[in-house]
Amino acid sequence: MLYAILCYNPEDVVGSWTKEEDDAVMARLAVVQEKLSRQGRLGPVARLLPTTAATTLRKGRDEPLVIDGPFAETKEQLLGFYVVECASLDEALETARDLARANPGSGSYEIRPIGIFKPGSSFP
Repeated sequence: MLYAILCYNPEDVVGSWTKEEDDAVMARLAVVQEKLSRQGRLGPVARLLPTTAATTLRKGRDEPLVIDGPFAETKEQLLGFYVVECASLDEALETARDLARANPGSGSYEIRPIGIFKPGSSFP
């Protein structure tokens, strides 16, 4: 089964890292990514641009409202995601633990099973 591992961190903390600190975190994450790639389990990975580049489409009106900025209700921001092939939720949790060890500090990883809804699509 495919799992999305969504990476949340306080954006102000991540944004305050020096280039050296950011490079060190990215190097540790690359080790986890390489392991998953060798196992044939790594799907798309993305590091999102800062929330200052975000636009939100708010539903619930006659016409959706488009707003500049990230307006999700959270203290942590979605900074990126992984799509990983895992045999079980336990394996997905272990993968998220590897990512958390590579990127210490606060934040969280949300793990969600993915259903593919596009006919004819395949992974990877």
